[in-house]
Amino acid sequence: MPILRAEHLTYIYSQGTPFQKTAVNDISLEIEAGELLGVIGHTGSGKSTFIQHLNGLLKPSAGTVYFEGRDIHADKALLRQLRFQVGLVFQYPEYQLFEETVFADIAFGPRNMGLDEAEVRERVSEAAAFVGLDGKIFDTSPLEHSGGQKRRIALAGVIAMRPRLLILDEPTAGLDPAGRESILGNILDYRDRSGAAVLLVSHSMDDVARLADRLVVLNRGRLALSGTPAEVFDHAAELREMGLTVPAATEIALALKERGVALPESVYTTKYLAKLLCALREGEGPC
Repeated sequence: MPILRAEHLTYIYSQGTPFQKTAVNDISLEIEAGELLGVIGHTGSGKSTFIQHLNGLLKPSAGTVYFEGRDIHADKALLRQLRFQVGLVFQYPEYQLFEETVFADIAFGPRNMGLDEAEVRERVSEAAAFVGLDGKIFDTSPLEHSGGQKRRIALAGVIAMRPRLLILDEPTAGLDPAGRESILGNILDYRDRSGAAVLLVSHSMDDVARLADRLVVLNRGRLALSGTPAEVFDHAAELREMGLTVPAATEIALALKERGVALPESVYTTKYLAKLLCALREGEGPC
């Protein structure tokens, strides 16, 4: 059984008014435990609206979201518990920091779960370690730290609830390359150690190409493409028509194929491209 399933999900803003707009249109998909699902789409494609349905922040105009086989809107108690199991980290989550200390901010979720203080402290320490935070900053204000540290504090606050599905909306936006790699490493570490599923919304085609087990592409509120990174990025022309780019390795491979270089149809990571090019020049010396 998938950990979460959306069936024919539709959401209409300002329904019944002259400003009515369909943001999500008849989307169905499943998320399996332990998988990393990448979600891509141009600005306004419905990505953020869609993910807000997965932990009940928005209620669908039509369709149903199931968590472990149960309709999440079946009763209020289930919906409250769901928000501890499906953790959502918004884009620029550092703007959500509000407590006086780093410790209190990370502890906010576990305390709302009704855990005793010993369990709260254990979870705060565990979550901080996951994201590379030093316990020495627990008594400092979360607002006095760098953008990258604030991002880690916000992420730790969600991880401290030990969600079974971690949803991240552009978690590396605005970070430098080193900060991006560090945050992505923290996310993968949590997935690998906990067995949780991860849904990653990103504009970085290179990141989702090398990290995701599966990709879905949203376009004008609809599910346009779905499959492995290789299957999705094989539709380079179609992605460009939707206003999306493709990974740098795919662009290079397409340019080389136009010049007669024999390469496979689906090349989407620089590591794979380098391996192919090395194989092509075998016998000409080391790569």
